[in-house]
Amino acid sequence: MPPQPKRKISKGRRDRRRAHDALPALHLVRCPQCGALRRPHSVCPDCGTYKGETVFEMKTKEKK
Repeated sequence: MPPQPKRKISKGRRDRRRAHDALPALHLVRCPQCGALRRPHSVCPDCGTYKGETVFEMKTKEKK
């Protein structure tokens, strides 16, 4: 059988250990073409451009 803990780990000690487990906040920049927020060094999901060049055409929804 594996060894058992001698004492209960307090909530403060447990939470201090988990202080670094949180996910970091995303770094976002504005797209120079459309102004939408996007990840740096990636294609804009709104307008489809990267470094001023169109990578793919965005589909537009047609209103009936």
